[in-house]
Amino acid sequence: MELKKAPPPVSDINVTPMVDVMLVVLIIFMVITPLLNKGITVDKAKTRNPVVMSDADKEDAVVVAITRDGKVYLSPGVTQVVADQLPQKVKDLLTNKTNKTVYIRADARAKYEKVEEVVDNLRAGGVDSLGLLTEQTIERPGAKKPGAGL
Repeated sequence: MELKKAPPPVSDINVTPMVDVMLVVLIIFMVITPLLNKGITVDKAKTRNPVVMSDADKEDAVVVAITRDGKVYLSPGVTQVVADQLPQKVKDLLTNKTNKTVYIRADARAKYEKVEEVVDNLRAGGVDSLGLLTEQTIERPGAKKPGAGL
């Protein structure tokens, strides 16, 4: 009886399973990425010459967010607080930290009175260094600057 020969080995790599896995991972990242937004979403005020505050992006940074409707949120943890409770809560968060800066992310349409109340309560809590987080405006070439001559 004659033995059958085995087929020759296939030297091509089958990439179909790898592509399937990559597509699944891509879809997972596309779904999860919007959920990774740290803190409350606010439309920050726009400025032409902002100062970069990279420490505000750290996970342990103390950030106070003020929404358009006047609600105040304290991060890390994103908890809603009453402005009168800020001094004690911020004091507790700043203990044992080297960077004692508190960052404020206020909505551009929030009432100035509410922002001033938050700043006043932070000062009452012993905060000496405040950072106001803004967005940089993108100027179009050829656009007139405010205050420029006609």
